Amino acid sequence: MITLNGLKESTSTFTQSLLSLSINLGGLISGAFLAVYLDALSRAPWGLLLFPGILSIRGSIGGILSSRLGTALHLGTVEPSLLKNTKEYYLSLAAIVTITLFSCLILSVVSAFFGVLLLGMSISDLIDILGVTIVTMGLSIVLITPLTIGVSISAFKKGLDPDVMVYPVISTLADILVTFCYLTAVTRYFESSYGRYITWTFDLLFVAAVAAILSKNFRERDYVKMMKEFSLSLMLVTLIVNVSGFSLNRIRETIGNRPKVFMVYPALIDTVGDVGSIVGSTATTKLALGLLTPSFSSIKGHASTVGAAWSASMLMFFAYSTLASMIYKSLSGGYVHLSLQLLATNLMAIPLIVAIVHFISIMTYKYGLDPDNFTVPIESSIADAVTTLCLLVALTLLP
Repeated sequence: MITLNGLKESTSTFTQSLLSLSINLGGLISGAFLAVYLDALSRAPWGLLLFPGILSIRGSIGGILSSRLGTALHLGTVEPSLLKNTKEYYLSLAAIVTITLFSCLILSVVSAFFGVLLLGMSISDLIDILGVTIVTMGLSIVLITPLTIGVSISAFKKGLDPDVMVYPVISTLADILVTFCYLTAVTRYFESSYGRYITWTFDLLFVAAVAAILSKNFRERDYVKMMKEFSLSLMLVTLIVNVSGFSLNRIRETIGNRPKVFMVYPALIDTVGDVGSIVGSTATTKLALGLLTPSFSSIKGHASTVGAAWSASMLMFFAYSTLASMIYKSLSGGYVHLSLQLLATNLMAIPLIVAIVHFISIMTYKYGLDPDNFTVPIESSIADAVTTLCLLVALTLLP
């Protein structure tokens, strides 16, 4: 039986979820960039393969920061201030910058390995992958981290729930910026030796900055703990994101350069990841506050949040189909067809990601780990892989 308080909570979560997920309409901008630069990416044998990995790793790191900020603001261990703040705040930022470089190294090596194994790439491609990955991820830290902190603080001060609002808003803005940075980095890198010089100069400066952070903080217990847990989660993430890359390659082989599908793709993975983030972040906060028991059956007490976020995501999927069809002038049979494909993708992907997120939240909490360091980063990458695979299935079943 639904209580009045439960109905209010569900309505509030739906409203905030729809508001935050509506920002994912900006993901169509990322998709438009991808559709336009699709042929340019073919200049690098790993161009399309690496793209989902870049988005996923960036999303994982952004998810770690936003989830930690959301929980810390609720607990009072971080102040709602951009500059003057607690030690935990600064150690979190230091760990985020450090793990960004480590994730670049891991992603580059693993992507090159699978590329050599399955796509016939050469070992020398690792150097190019590394150069482009570091400059893209380094720029993402410079551009996106201040936005994440600012939105978290602003939402908290206005009485909104940072766990619901922050990651969905930032993930879309970040995807637009990261997509632009990645596509620009790839094209400039292969365009001239000057592009390579600029890339490697930035990369060396970023490595030097991380070395300075390491030398200052390597004795800090909390920093080391965050690094260990971040590294473990990102090792898993890096293995997962290659599924997204190979699935996206398979989608292109299946449908060719169909611009509508590639235009909505970033928005789709954003939205499924954001639903998982909303469910995961609210769960970790409730676990920390003692409002949710660490058991698998406790998902029943989280059903209102899940239902509200899922309902909002379905509305957004129809919005993506409508806008993409309008832009490419196919509001007749093509619109219905694309809508059915996206609806099928949603119905397959959301239940899977909700179950995975709840499982990760409970298991990490039970084993004394910080769920914020695992739930959102792993979830966001699994969400990208699950969404890409479900989209591939939907396109195959509803060609």
